[in-house]
Amino acid sequence: MYKQLITLILPCVILTACGGGGGGGGGSTPTPGGQAPAGPSAQTDFQRGIFSDESVYKDLCQSPRPATSDIQGTTTDENNWLRAWSHDLYLWYDEITDADPAAFSTPEYFDLMKTFATTPTGAPRDRFHFTEDTEEFRQLSQSGISVSYGARVTLLSAAPPRSAIIAFVEPGSPADLAGLARGDRIITIDGVDFENGNDVDTLREGLNPSDDVQSHTWVLTDFDGNNEFTVTMTAQELTRDVVPVSRIINNTANGPVGYLYFTDFLQTAEARLVEVLGGFEAAGVQELVLDLRYNGGGLLDVANMLASMIAAAGGSGQVFEQSQWNDKHPTIDPVSGRSLDPSTFYAETVGFSLPRGQALPQLNLNRVFVLSTSRTSSASESVINGLLGIDFPVILIGSTTSGKPYGFYPTDNCGTTYFSIQFRGVNAKGFGDFSDGFIPTEGAIEAFEVEGCPVDDDYSTQLGDEAESMLATALGYMELGDCSATPIKLSPNNLASKTVGIDVPEASAGQILTIDDGIPGAIRSR
Repeated sequence: MYKQLITLILPCVILTACGGGGGGGGGSTPTPGGQAPAGPSAQTDFQRGIFSDESVYKDLCQSPRPATSDIQGTTTDENNWLRAWSHDLYLWYDEITDADPAAFSTPEYFDLMKTFATTPTGAPRDRFHFTEDTEEFRQLSQSGISVSYGARVTLLSAAPPRSAIIAFVEPGSPADLAGLARGDRIITIDGVDFENGNDVDTLREGLNPSDDVQSHTWVLTDFDGNNEFTVTMTAQELTRDVVPVSRIINNTANGPVGYLYFTDFLQTAEARLVEVLGGFEAAGVQELVLDLRYNGGGLLDVANMLASMIAAAGGSGQVFEQSQWNDKHPTIDPVSGRSLDPSTFYAETVGFSLPRGQALPQLNLNRVFVLSTSRTSSASESVINGLLGIDFPVILIGSTTSGKPYGFYPTDNCGTTYFSIQFRGVNAKGFGDFSDGFIPTEGAIEAFEVEGCPVDDDYSTQLGDEAESMLATALGYMELGDCSATPIKLSPNNLASKTVGIDVPEASAGQILTIDDGIPGAIRSR
């Protein structure tokens, strides 16, 4: 599993047109001894409904970082910055309850700086409000580096009886060398019963190690529950391969089929996607299966490039996405200062991990098959929505996506990077109302329904295997034109009772136990 990260937001880390972020960190001259320069505390008297500019409180920190622009302040100063920043940029700023910054710790106060409204299905509208350590997030977003065992874990139940299953293992990682495989189930961690144990701190640290020094011992069982085994692992700083599985499937009725499992819309993804899709173009693939089942999002520029390579000439000059901010910012992006013009489909690289201005591969496709789960979120959903906006056929295979038509500029203050929804995205048709996700539906009618087949995630088979349920369904649909070829395979919801955690829903954010499995769905930064 991948440890969540915190960051210093640098220009062009995450954003719409150039891929950068806002605010904070670096640039000041430290005083002798490496201490941050001292400065007066900002005015902190609270008057409900009266807001100062966020710059009054920016970089006033309870614990200033050496060699940064931080200066000595208080927790109340940090909360006043959050209050002013949120009131200006939060998409639903008028739904925030105005609370006294002096009455809360900073983590508690940030939790209040959001709407508590719900979607049409009753889910929280804002499920994507979170923070990360600034330096760690910078490492992940720019370089793909994180402290990790190299195993993605799906949390099927976060509260007792808990259940977790290995979803993917990176080749050569500590998890791979320890013998973990897709479908394995966690029984204990460092001696604590995973299903019903009360020592949540031990479970959390064992799942999400805070360093690459301490080792942790897991007891697991294989998918069938027949073989129990023990592994001891030490996390490492791993550079993530965002396309760890790709292949060309030959001998199909429709010609060569390209398959790629894509994990994160990071800066490094630009080069990897161009490499893999360029190979598909050279091989003359006739169909593409884009596996986004665990892709929680990332950079919108990368989403645009991916959609552009899929749509090829069909997207040329057309709108990929339009960002809409709150009513204080109807025409200008307040962070970048750019006009809120629609973003058109790109024809060239943007310069993240390849030189800017290189022509993108163009696949000669008539449609794309996307594999999805509830963890398919944000920038992943932008690819779907952007293609649907230009009437490029998307066949959705799997389950309903996360439902995040929103984005933000991750913003650093005092060593914490804040992720707070600032804009929504709509496609060329003006559609962006999928807050409850895109639903794979045969004969789709509603705008949030996408032609395709509902299929459970199949943990009994490796990703990219033609027998894996979602991929097998996509291949069957290519040949038959419908969902009749969907295989019935074992999933955590229909396993025999001898296995752990049957018939439990996938965990949602904010539950007792959190498993980090890469960039969280909330990170999108359009």
